[in-house]
Amino acid sequence: MAISLSNFLYDLLLLLLPFGLIAGSNAQSQTYTYDWNVSWVNRNPDALAERPVIALNGEWPWPLLNITKGSRVVVNLHNQLGNQSTSIHFHGLFQNGTNDMDGPVGVVQCDVPPGRSMTYNFTIDQPGTFWYHSHSKGQYPDGARGQFIVHDPDSPYLGQYAEEVAFTLTDWYHDEVQTLLPQFVSYKNPTGAEPIPNSALMNDTQNITVSVQPGRTYFFRVSSVAAFVGQYFWIEEHEMTIIQIDGVWTKPAKANMIYLASAQRCGFLVTMKDDTSRNYAFVGSMDETYLDKIPPALNPNVTGWLVYNDSAPKLPATNLTAWDVFDDMTLVPYNDQPLLENVGTVVTLDLQMETLGNGANYAFFNNVSYVTPVVPTLYTVLSSGAAATSQEIYGAYTNTFVFNKGDVVEIVLNSADSGKHPFHLHGHEFQAVHRSPPHEGKFDANQTHNFPVSPMRRDVLMTQPDGNFVIRWVADNPGVWFFHCHIDWHLVTGLAAVMIEAPLDLQRNLKVPQQHYDNCKALGVPFEGNAAGNTVDLYDLTGQNKDVPRLPSGFTAKGYVAIVFSGLCAVLGMAVISWYGAAPLSSAELASARSFIAEAEGQSN
Repeated sequence: MAISLSNFLYDLLLLLLPFGLIAGSNAQSQTYTYDWNVSWVNRNPDALAERPVIALNGEWPWPLLNITKGSRVVVNLHNQLGNQSTSIHFHGLFQNGTNDMDGPVGVVQCDVPPGRSMTYNFTIDQPGTFWYHSHSKGQYPDGARGQFIVHDPDSPYLGQYAEEVAFTLTDWYHDEVQTLLPQFVSYKNPTGAEPIPNSALMNDTQNITVSVQPGRTYFFRVSSVAAFVGQYFWIEEHEMTIIQIDGVWTKPAKANMIYLASAQRCGFLVTMKDDTSRNYAFVGSMDETYLDKIPPALNPNVTGWLVYNDSAPKLPATNLTAWDVFDDMTLVPYNDQPLLENVGTVVTLDLQMETLGNGANYAFFNNVSYVTPVVPTLYTVLSSGAAATSQEIYGAYTNTFVFNKGDVVEIVLNSADSGKHPFHLHGHEFQAVHRSPPHEGKFDANQTHNFPVSPMRRDVLMTQPDGNFVIRWVADNPGVWFFHCHIDWHLVTGLAAVMIEAPLDLQRNLKVPQQHYDNCKALGVPFEGNAAGNTVDLYDLTGQNKDVPRLPSGFTAKGYVAIVFSGLCAVLGMAVISWYGAAPLSSAELASARSFIAEAEGQSN
C-alpha cells in the first residue's frame, strides 16, 4: 500500500495556495458534511485471521479526513451495527461551546442505539494531528477509529516541506471486544492482566510504502490509535525533526526515535537522502513491558518502507536491542507559553488497581472506581439549577470535580501501579509541568522542583510505572470534560474522573438538540436530575450506580480466587443437596428406609 502525493498534485497545490483555494482564509468557512453508516464487515489486516470490524459506509479502515482550521464539521451518524450502540469522539478537539458534541457516553450523551442516528455539528478552530473514534464501552479496538488532520493556514512551518504523509500505529486483536472483555473483567483474571494483542499495524494494515524523492522534505503525521500497547517508532538512517505534538506546534527538536503511547500523536519533518540506490525501513515496535507474558509467536513489529527506488529491494528492518527514545518532556511550544502560575485548585489523584468482591480487578482514583452515572453528567449539569456547582449531586462513584471559570487547575497524579498509563483530558491542551522517572512514588510538593519555563503542551501524557506527573490548564472552556486512561481496558474498569468547568455558564449558553434526548428515551435512560436520576431532591443519591463491593482487607489475588470458588462450590453443593433431597426414593431406597425405621423403633422400646 503506497501513500504519497504525485508530483503533479503537489505542483498543483503550490499553484492553488496563493489563491486561498487550499488552505487560505477563503477556505476557513467551509463546511464538511459526512453521512456515516456504521456497520460490520469482515477484514484480515494482518493476514493471520479474518474477523468482524466496524466499518463506515461499508469500508474499513475508516478514512483519513483532511479539514481546514476554521471549518464546520457535520457528521450524520447512523447506527446499523444491529447488536451494539455506538458514538463518536473527535479526539483532541476543544469543542468550545459544543460540549454536547464531545462524544463520551455517560459523560455528555447517551449511546446511539441500533437503528437510530445522531448528528454531531461543531467548528474546528485549532490545527493539529488528531483522530476520531467510538467512545462507547470498549468499542474502538474493533476498528471504530480513524485519523484526521486539521490544516493550519498560519502554520509556522509552511514552505519548509514538500508533502505530507499521515498514518496510524496500533495494536490489533483477532477477537472482538465483546469476547475479550468478559475474559478480562473476571474472577479468572484476578491480577487484571490485559488481553495480549496478536499483531501491530500501520494504517490498519502491514507493509505500507511511502514513495519519496531524493532531497525533498516531508511532513510525517503519526497517530497512535492503539487500545493498549505503546510503540517505539523510527526510520532507519533518517533523522526526524519534531515540530508538532498532538495538536501543538513545537520548536524544532531532533530525534532518532520517538515513543507514542495510546492516543498520542507526533508530527515531524524528514529530509530524504540524495542517494536513490536503496530503500529504508520505518518501524513501529510494541513496548513489550506492557505485557504480562509474551507469546512465542508474537511479532511485536510492523514495518513500512521509504521507497526511493521501485526496483531496489525492501530489506527487513534491523532488530534493535536498546531503545534510544526522545524525551517528549523537553519539547517547547512554538509560542513559548509561560508556565501557568497562581494555581487555584489542586486535584490529587492516587491511582491503584484492586481486586474486588467478584474476584475481578478494577482501577481506581482515590479509592473510587469510576462508574457511569444513571444520568449522563452533562444532563445533570443542565437540569440542576444552582446545585450544579455542588460536587455531591454527581454521585459518589464518578470522581467528579467542579471548577470556577478561569481557575488555574493542577492535577497531581500518583501511580501505585507497575504499568504505564497514558492519560487524556478532553476539552483542553494542558501543560506537562513535571513527570517523574519510574518508581519514584508520590509527588512531593514540599521538595524544590525545577519546572520548565515554557512546558510542553499536549492532550495525552503518560505516567511511568510507580511514578507521578503534574499537569496544569486554565478552566476557560465551560463544559463536562472526561479525564481518563486511554488504555481502553483500564477505562472500562474505572480509571477515569470528570472535570466540570463553569456549570452555570454552561446552563446559560448550551442547548442540546432534541435528537440527543430522543436517543436516551429509546434506551430508557433518564436525562434529568442528579447522578441517580432524582429530580426532586438533588442531594438524594438513592439508586445511583455503584462499583462492585469490596472484600475484607488482607486478601491476596489467590485468596480472592479461592473465596470466589468456595462460594461457587457452596452454592453448587447446596443445589445438589436440594436436588437430591427433592428427588423421589427408589423402591430399594424405600424398603431400606422402612427397615431402618422399624429397627430404630425396636431399640427404643
